[in-house]
Parts: sequence; structure tokens; C-alpha cells
Amino acid sequence: MTLAFAAPTSDAIPLFLLAEDAVQTWLDGQNDAVRAWAKAHGFNGAVGQALTFPGENGVAMAAVGYGTPETRARGRFHLAAGAVRLPAGVYTLHSTLDPQMIEVEALGWLLASYRFDRYKTQSPMAAQLVAPEEIDAKRVDAIANGEALSRTLINTPASDMGPPDLENEARQLADQFGAQISVITGEDLLGANFPMIHTVGRAADRAPRLIDMTWGASGPTLTLVGKGVCFDTGGLNLKPGSSMGLMKKDMGGSAAVLGLAQMIMATGMPLRLRVLIPAVENSVSSNAFRPQDILTSRKGLTVEINNTDAEGRLVLADALALADEDKPDLIISMATLTGAARVAVGPDLAPYFTDNDALAKALEDAATSQADPVWRLPFHTPYESMIEPGIADLDNAPKGGFAGTITAALFLRRFVEHSPYMHFDIYGWQPSAKPARAKGGAGQATRALFAALPAALGL
Repeated sequence: MTLAFAAPTSDAIPLFLLAEDAVQTWLDGQNDAVRAWAKAHGFNGAVGQALTFPGENGVAMAAVGYGTPETRARGRFHLAAGAVRLPAGVYTLHSTLDPQMIEVEALGWLLASYRFDRYKTQSPMAAQLVAPEEIDAKRVDAIANGEALSRTLINTPASDMGPPDLENEARQLADQFGAQISVITGEDLLGANFPMIHTVGRAADRAPRLIDMTWGASGPTLTLVGKGVCFDTGGLNLKPGSSMGLMKKDMGGSAAVLGLAQMIMATGMPLRLRVLIPAVENSVSSNAFRPQDILTSRKGLTVEINNTDAEGRLVLADALALADEDKPDLIISMATLTGAARVAVGPDLAPYFTDNDALAKALEDAATSQADPVWRLPFHTPYESMIEPGIADLDNAPKGGFAGTITAALFLRRFVEHSPYMHFDIYGWQPSAKPARAKGGAGQATRALFAALPAALGL
């Protein structure tokens, strides 16, 4: 679906965003009827409150609570929390917030209007917002629709979002923005030297593939690599049913990089973009790869398979090796890679790794301003020995259970030698509905990255 601001209209309803400590001052400037109406409805500016004031021809104006600094610190997108309670109509925002915060709140309104309606009609959000004058509406629109793309790709079940479908989505995005795309499929992966992508995906009926999209003619070079495991049974190390229930989202890394790519292309960011997606299903069949197999990667490093359910790092490794061959100015990988990351930081934070402090600072400054939280974890080099099994260069699933998200990141780092590198171990899922974030697929860290790229790449 497309998310958009409403067109300006002469009868738009004024909407006031009011913190708790600003409500009384605002009411002092209103007439007795407004003050009485607010008192009768208990409006005090708490987050999530919404109140409309009657006029001669319907709703004369409305107010939404913005809470206190303490309550705002416990959540995000406070305008959206109240906007979903407003009746149908077109609203214009009145606020004393700085332009950056107005942009975040306006974005939250658009994200709150997202609906996944492919399989069932969903009621649209009643209230619509005219783009506030303080913001770059085109930019906010691009961010919202990039996020919507990520959500929809993740929400779509594997029956309709296998490797061919993911390829088709990438092709549609390329067509929309004039990007170039090529795809290597099935047995051709072996001839093109992507052995681990082929091995992980060969047991599935729908062939594995490497999707390669490029856009832009000048500027610094950025390569995004997204894990595209469209469904993960665990392979021969079969997951229990309780762990398999959300595995349609195991292509969340690919959904995230495609959403970020849409933001970049829609705003014409002056860089040269490459998107690499190894798209596979980790299935069970007579030709599935096995525990104790030793694979040789594109880079030439050998990998001992100690758990077929640690397959994401295998397909990413071949794609990262390809990315590194061109020595771009920045490589970013995004993947729903480890349960250990969720144990460490929960579903709301996007943990990331980089050895580059300047990149980390650019990202964290942007994450704060974009209400898109991230958390830096270390490429802890002393743990390198944990991913070295002795009979091969690398172990895809070190025993012991310690530092699982770090050892996975260290594994990936072995395949990037020539470029600055950032890796994100995202969850890609909103477990329960929150303001502007419906339960289901979620794009994580993409808005922060989009805002950080100009500083990170010197644009």
C-alpha cells in the first residue's frame, strides 16, 4: 500500500499537540465552552489522549496529548498514539515542537496508517494529516513508503514470498526507479562461484538465487546485503514447531535493505547503490546439506557445518565476498540472524557491529533523531577462536552458547577485507501493536541508516 499525506483543504480541522504542562496555558486562550468541554472529558495532555471539540458544522478543532518527558521516554510516535482515536477528517497540525520532532511525529502518523490487506480487507485509519509546513514532505513520504515495503514483504507468508517472489519484488522496485538488476539462479550459482548460497537452498523446490541490483551513476559507493531466507525449517537440524512459527520473517534482512534502497532512490541520494540478496529456502529433502559437512565458500574459506539451522551466515558470506571484491566505500549487511541478539536486547532495539567509530557516531546520532533505536555490540576479536573448529577455517555454529550474536558477526567479518563494514542483527517483527507500529513485520534501523548515510559517506 502507498502511504501519503492528505491534500490541503480549506475545511481542514486544526489539531493541537499539547504536552501536559502546556494544556492549561492553551485552555486559558480558549473560550468558556472549550474549557468546559475539555474538563468534562478529562483532557490533561496525557500520551494517547485525543479530544475533538464541536462546532457549528461538526468538529471545530481537536487536541492530542503529548505527555511529559518521562512518559515520552517510554515510547515513540506520541502523535500517532492519539491520532488513531480521532474521527474521520483532514487535520492540520499545530505544535511548538522543533521541525525535527514534527517530522518524526508526522512520519509516525503515516506509519500508523499502514495496513497489511493482501488477504483480508482492513479498515483504513480514519484521520488524515496535511503535511506540516515545517517538514520535507517528499522525504518523509519516501521514508514511510520504504518502511511500508519492508513490512509488507515480511508479513507476506512464504507461500507467496519464496525466492522467485522476492526476486519479483526486487525487479518491480528496480523498474520503478530505473535501476539495473541481474539474477543468478539454481545450478548457475555453482558456475558463478556462489557455492554456499546454492548448498543452503538446493533442497527446496523453489531454486536459490542471488539478486543483484544497482542504481546511480556517480558519488560514493554503498553496497547493502540482505539475508533472504524466505523460510527456515532449520534444515536437517529441524526447528521445533514453536520456533518455526515466525520463520516467514527470516527474509527480514532482505526486506530491510529493499526498504532502505527505496528511500535512497526515491529521494535521489547522490551515491552509487548496490543491493545483494541471497534468496533461498532452508528446506528438508534428500539433498539437504548435513551436519559435519565442510563447505568451501566463494572467498575460499572452508566452513564446517555444526548446525544446519545456522544457515543465514552461510548465504550472507558468499554475498559479502562478492560485495567486498568491488571495494565499495561502505558495506552494510542486515539479517534476522540470531536468537542471541533478541536475548541480549529484546525486539525493539537493532544491535549492530562496526569497527569504525565514525560510522557508529553518525548512526547513533541519526537513530536518536529518527526515533529508530540501535545498540552497538562489539566485534570482540578474542572470540575469534570460538569460530575456528580445527578441521576447517570456520565453524558455522560454535558450541557452548556464549556470545552467539558476536560470533555470528565475527564469522561475517571474515568475508569483508577491503571496505568499512557494518552488520545489523535485526528482529524484523513487532510482537505487539505499539503507536505507529502494527503487530507484524517491521523495518529496523533503516530510518536511522537513511539519515546517517550523508555523514557516513560524506555526501
